[in-house]
Formats: sequence, C-alpha cells, structure tokens
Amino acid sequence: MGQCYARNVIVQGEEPAVSTSSQDRASATPLHYVNNTYSYACTPQPSPLPAGVSPSPGRATPRRFFRRPFPPPSPAKHIQAFLLRRQGAPKVKEVPLPEGDVLEEDKPLDKSFGYAKNFSARYELGQEVGRGHFGHTCQAKVKKGELKGQSVAVKIITKDKITTAIGVEDVRREVKILKALSGHHNLIRYHDACEDNNNVYIVTELCEGGELLDRILSRGGRYPEEDAKVIVVQILSVVAFCHLQGVVHRDLKPENFLFTTKDENAPLKAIDFGLSDFVRPDERLNDIVGSAYYVAPEVLHRSYSTEADVWSIGVITYILLCGCRPFWARTESGIFRAVLKTAPNFEDTPWLSVSAEAKDFVKKLLNKDLRKRMSAAQALSHPWLRGRHVIPLDILMYKLVKAYLRYSPLKRAALKALVKALTEDDLVYLKAQFKLLEPDKDGRISIENFKLALKKNETEAMKESKVLDILNAMNQLAFRKLDFEEFCAAATSVYQLEALDHWDQIVHSAYEFFEHEGNRVISVEELARELNIGANFYTALHDWIRHTDGKLSFVGFAKFLHGVTLRTNMRPRN
Repeated sequence: MGQCYARNVIVQGEEPAVSTSSQDRASATPLHYVNNTYSYACTPQPSPLPAGVSPSPGRATPRRFFRRPFPPPSPAKHIQAFLLRRQGAPKVKEVPLPEGDVLEEDKPLDKSFGYAKNFSARYELGQEVGRGHFGHTCQAKVKKGELKGQSVAVKIITKDKITTAIGVEDVRREVKILKALSGHHNLIRYHDACEDNNNVYIVTELCEGGELLDRILSRGGRYPEEDAKVIVVQILSVVAFCHLQGVVHRDLKPENFLFTTKDENAPLKAIDFGLSDFVRPDERLNDIVGSAYYVAPEVLHRSYSTEADVWSIGVITYILLCGCRPFWARTESGIFRAVLKTAPNFEDTPWLSVSAEAKDFVKKLLNKDLRKRMSAAQALSHPWLRGRHVIPLDILMYKLVKAYLRYSPLKRAALKALVKALTEDDLVYLKAQFKLLEPDKDGRISIENFKLALKKNETEAMKESKVLDILNAMNQLAFRKLDFEEFCAAATSVYQLEALDHWDQIVHSAYEFFEHEGNRVISVEELARELNIGANFYTALHDWIRHTDGKLSFVGFAKFLHGVTLRTNMRPRN
C-alpha cells in the first residue's frame, strides 16, 4: 500500500512475479467472474488533481494503474483453475442452434437507459476529479432546479465501453441502488441520472475531502487507535444500513470512502456502488466480484451474502491499525490463496502496541467461517467501539429469530439454557436489538413489533430486495409473544458464541441449566430426526446420549447446539 508495509508471505504454488517495482505493485483491479469468465474493470492512469495537490505515493491494491492502454493478461486464471479442480468443471450442455434464427450475440446491444436527455441544459461540467476504465468523474455546476448554483459530482460512463448486456445491467443496477438508498449521513447522496448518445451521467453529491486511502498515507500509513475508531464506526454504520436494506456493496476498500471536506474531522461517505447488488435475506450470491486484497473467502467459494462486506471492513481496519495488509502476495492468485489458507499476523510491530480489544475486534471480522463472523451491527456493539454510537437494527437478528421459530421444543430449551449462561457483556447487542423492537408494556414483543421496526427503516431498496418477505416466515408470532429471555435465545448465534474465548465456560454453565430445566430422555432415532440426518449416523449418535439415563450428555449437548452441517466432521460408522 505505497508507504504501508506487509510481510513477504510466500504462498505455496504462487508463481514468481514478473517485476517487483512499485508501479507493478500499484493497486488492485476490481475482479468480476461472470458467465464462467473473468473480466476486469480497470482504472488506467490516475486523474489530474487540482493545482497544488500532489498525487498519493501509492495505492492499496495491485495494478490499479496501467501504463499500457489495455489490461494485462489475467493472473486470476490460476485461481479459476484452482476452483475448477476443487468443484469440478461444469458440464457444457450442447443444444442444436435453431435454423433461421438470429443469435443473441448478433443482435445490436440496446444502450438506451430511459434517463433524461437534457444533461447539458441542466449541468455545466467542470474539471475532472477521477478516471476509470469505463469513464471519468467531473465536478459540475447545477444550472436549474432546486440545486441551482450548487457543485455536484458527475460520473460519466462512456457507452462505447459498455459492450455486453451484463455491462448495461450493471449501470442500471448502480443507478437503481443509488436512487433507492437514502437517509444515511455516511452514504453518498444521489441527485440525478441522464444520458445522451455517447454517455450516461450519474449525478451525486460532491465530496472534496479526498479518499480515505490518501488520509491513511498522509498519516504515515496508519491511524492512531482512537482516530481509527472514528473511521470504523462510520464505515460500519453505513454498511449496517445497507445490509438492512438488502444491499451488499461488494467492493469496500479505502478508495471507496470519501471525506466530504478537507477538514480533519469531516464525515466519511461510502461511494461507488457499481459492483453492488440487491440480496434477499436468505439469498446467496455466486459471482466472484470485488478487489483482490479485500475479497472474502466465501466469495472465492462462490456462496456469499452481506458477510463478505464485513470481511472487507476487517481488512480496512487491519490496515488502519498497523499500516499493512493482512493478506499479501505478488499476484492476484497468490492473494487469493493467502485469503483462503493463511491467518493474519498480529504478533509483529506495530500490533505489540495495539490494545487487546482492537485485536479481538479485527479477528472477529476476519474469521474465515462466515457463520462466526460478526455482522456490521454486532461489530458496533463490540467493547472496542462501545459507547460511541447507537447500535442499529440488524437484519441478522431477523434471520436468527426466523430460524428459532422453526426449531423443536428441545432445541429451544437448549438455547434458553445457553443464554442464561451469558454475561452482561455478551448481552449488550441483544438488549439493543430488543429495545429497537419497542416491546409492549408487558415487556414482550410480537410480529407487529418486528414489522414496525422494519417499516421505520424502510427505503425503496428494502422493497426492491424484498427484505420484508422475511416477516412471512415469522407468522408464528401472530399467535404468541417473546419476552426478553426467549428473544435472547432466538437471536443468539451458537456459531458466534463458539468463537468467543470463554465459550467453554459458557457451554459448561449452560449445560448445568439444561440438566435442571430442559434435559430429557431421548432415543437415537428421535435425536436423528431432530438433526435431520439419516439412519447411517445412528451409531455416531450413541456417543451423544448417556447410557445411564438416556439423556443428552455434555458432549451431546454441545454438539446438539452446534448442529450437523456439511462442515461437521461427523461420519457414519460401519
């Protein structure tokens, strides 16, 4: 990252770099995996800066700037081959071509977006402030309307460089997301979209304070811990808002956060939703997209959702606190292998001077198991950041409650025993979420509380991503209510608790409560039905039940809480 430093980690199987010059290690190109091919949205030369402003000495991700007029050959072919070996090459289905029909590829690409066509009458373009592969960004003055006389930013996308239907859809989606998202002070404000025969113009709020990356570099490559908290809180706050609306950014990095002014305490704004997408609460995305240093492991596994953004925030926080990248290699394929296989270094300088709470915070964001990773809202309740802000409503809480309502009475009893073992510190997030649901006078909540909480935070984006559909799966609450204790049982993630240092203490205490209040005689067959597994596993389940009284043993209780998943190392015995 320019003046930021990273250890030279040799990743097994990585090919030698062609060059080790700073220009060859400049910053990362967003990577797209669409229709089984990789394409690149590169940013060639850096845009001219205003007079008196020097360019940054370096960038955070490799190959953002190219001296060549075209992107170099993709080093991602190696990770593509790795994924194909791991998952098996997809079978290509051969179908006869219909005679006399025009192939889709031969049809002219429709680049008409339906936006207003009077851009020059409404805006006066000024100097360029940024440049990318598909266009550039300029300052502009508004000539007419409510914003008359104000300065705005105009992202100009060249239609000639949009060569596929996917590219057209990407532009439509970016405008739709910017237009739909509103109401958060750390989110770039959308104003307008126009087009003519040559370009698409996306008009947004103008931020004149520069990139977060430039601020990091101006401070010598890292932030003091207290200053880093201010930045991280703003990032988490806007990302939690986006996730609640059903929007995943997919390209979070220091370059995509701008300060509104050059003032040291200026607010931060999230920008560039060109790779973003709407995602339903239970939906998994599978296209590989993002920037190499910030991509989450599950993105490379091609099954991810909002948790991938939280990983990227973990990478940003790591850089803020120590000035180097947690995963580094000389090629993108090497970076991907590091993301999949290596652990971040917290032992060397300057981590020795960073607080234990800060390290714990970053580790929880960079957990390779997405189930154990904190959500953005949960991260705001972490002790390292606590007391600096309001904890927002969390879409993860809705997902957990929805799952709880489908559990059997035995599983619910186990979870109720588990929450009784939690400390006050563990309950901070749950208390905040319960309060946001505005319980009735009797201290309980129903389906109406969940509906009203979402409605208060609703934007057009929430409608587009169909977040409200999650309420249909919670209709059991139309006939019952949850008190605070049962809400905690419903909104607690066992996987996240397993990542805590004091998990052993929690589960032992929970088992004592379970023994007195929830443990009962259970057969192997019934336990298999509870876990939704077949008769092949009956022999293994015998170890979960005490032979003396037929109840769950401590080991059985712990494994029952965790559940049997594809990742569980449980195999049928012969």
